[in-house]
Amino acid sequence: MKKNILIFVLAAGMLSSCGEYNQLLKSTDYEYKYEAAKAYFAKGQFSRSITLLNELITILKGFDKGEESLYMLGMSYFNQEDYATAAQTFIQYYTSYPRGTFTELARFYAGKALYLDTPEPRLDQSGTYSAIQQLQMFMEYFPQSIHREEAQNMIFALQDKLVMKEYLSARLYYNLGNYRGNNYLSCVITAQNALKDYPYTNLREDLSILILRAKYELAVYSVEERKEERYREAVDEYYAFINEFPDSKYAKEAKRIFEESEKVLKD
Repeated sequence: MKKNILIFVLAAGMLSSCGEYNQLLKSTDYEYKYEAAKAYFAKGQFSRSITLLNELITILKGFDKGEESLYMLGMSYFNQEDYATAAQTFIQYYTSYPRGTFTELARFYAGKALYLDTPEPRLDQSGTYSAIQQLQMFMEYFPQSIHREEAQNMIFALQDKLVMKEYLSARLYYNLGNYRGNNYLSCVITAQNALKDYPYTNLREDLSILILRAKYELAVYSVEERKEERYREAVDEYYAFINEFPDSKYAKEAKRIFEESEKVLKD
């Protein structure tokens, strides 16, 4: 115990010297390197701790210090905002040490790192699905964790991002109209699927008005034999919309669509 304290004190004392750091890199005293890595980590000098820990995780693998080194490595990447590498390191940790001291935290930070690394809604969302999966796994393994609420809130935020992606796609289909195909139908299907998958989304009203708009346009541009059927579908959609959103910001537009549809049906 006294030896370990002495090594840590010596390691902490050497942090001020670049020359001694370079000598440390060449050292084969892995106990010394381990304590120095911990000292660098504690001081927030994460690039130096990463260099040392990457060497130590192989040499100390299977030992308590190897386990701690791998977790510290993940946290060093996380604190440097290299979230992709941090997530990979945390996954490596809980795969290597499924019952380890830091398994709960590693699972949590694997999900949080992926959450922080997710792209904006317009881009590919495979990383968002991965983050949700990691966070859900964390909550399944550690349902009583103090981080459960934060994990749940991150999942909600990620789901909002996925809904926004679907909303933007549906809106794009609507704006494309009849360009190179029946994009109004694609708009309806995309928006309906989003509402089915995420029924409590904050974008529910915006998705619903898109469906109403698109169904109306489908009726307008339909062949004659399908016009009546599709105008009736637009009317039905209006009633569904106004019943759910009686004070909608889109109420005037919805009413106009209803009145124009009714006018055609009465003629």
